[in-house]
Amino acid sequence: MEPLVSDEGYVFTPYRESRFWPWLLGLWLPHHLKKTWGIEEVRFRGVDRLQASIAAGHGIMLTPNHCRPCDPLMLGELRRQMGVAPTIMASAHLFRSRKMGWLLPRVGAFSMNREGMDRESLKMAMSILTEAKRPLVIFPEGVITRTNDRVIHLQEGISFLARTAAKARAAQGGQLVIHPLAMRYEFLGDLERSVKPVIENLEKRFGWKPAKLPLLDRVARLGYGLLGLKEVEYFGVVQEGSLDERLARFMDWVLCPMEKEYATLAGEESVVMRVKNLRKAILPRLMSGGLDEAGRERCWKQLFDLEVTQQAYHFPPDYIRENPTPERIIETVERYEEVLGRKNPTVHRPMRLTVSVGEAIVVEGKRERGAADPLMGQVREQLRAMLAHRESTN
Repeated sequence: MEPLVSDEGYVFTPYRESRFWPWLLGLWLPHHLKKTWGIEEVRFRGVDRLQASIAAGHGIMLTPNHCRPCDPLMLGELRRQMGVAPTIMASAHLFRSRKMGWLLPRVGAFSMNREGMDRESLKMAMSILTEAKRPLVIFPEGVITRTNDRVIHLQEGISFLARTAAKARAAQGGQLVIHPLAMRYEFLGDLERSVKPVIENLEKRFGWKPAKLPLLDRVARLGYGLLGLKEVEYFGVVQEGSLDERLARFMDWVLCPMEKEYATLAGEESVVMRVKNLRKAILPRLMSGGLDEAGRERCWKQLFDLEVTQQAYHFPPDYIRENPTPERIIETVERYEEVLGRKNPTVHRPMRLTVSVGEAIVVEGKRERGAADPLMGQVREQLRAMLAHRESTN
């Protein structure tokens, strides 16, 4: 798994104003998308909504779903096809390598430390929204979900940022709006021909003989095999019960003891937020300098277990059982490859991406008190509605 956290000191990386590098990225992007990700066509829907907000001089926040690693590249297509140059708030771990740490700021990205209060990042985000010179992109799910037509828990901190910026915009006589962006990928090839060799390879890794079963049954069987391996690793034996019960039991078995130890929130929080809260509690202890080697190893083991739990959460039990579309089957198989250590899963081609721009949601500086901000509910509902539409393959 790609390490999302580090015990190295974090240094904020701002974006750099540049016309050349985003322009060059736009020239290179179509070839890269086709060669590396199998994406041969990118369509935009509802662009007039975004263009109207730009023409009106609004501060703009774009909130895309995040189902594939290449999603941020699609925002380069936004610039290439529409002339809109967005700035992206990106996870700090993406800036660690020397190459990406140099390139990302020049194509419009700045870092965000997801495991703590990053005042510099929030300050830059506020500046972008209030000055209204370009849209700000924030992925509200906070993780790559591999669920192409579903939206998981959205981070409530985004609504706080949006409302704070809306107050500043109002003081200047301006307005702030949010446009949800729904990115839906569609596989246009022969599913059996593309996925079957990957399934056969995974079965060999398990020491299984190729099964004479329908493709969907083979995919489901591999899922049970992977879960059984993790149950043996963590529990000592394969557990009983339905798939839903076993997944929930596994995640709670890992998370609940840590939540008790670090006194973090559990209850109704999503697994993604529970993991995030625990990371924020564990990292300060790891970086304090007061742990012996055994203590540091224990913290790193806990962080690893959190990654495993988050991966388990991204295998919704009903995902291929409820509606086994080609995209859902491909996403599930890609997750299998990632869990088994393949950094870059097999590319299935050809793919087509449709990017739908949602209606402008006007952000008010104040909101009524309540458990959840209705602003994020509006974002979620628009994303769900747009993702529910699957383009014709003709």
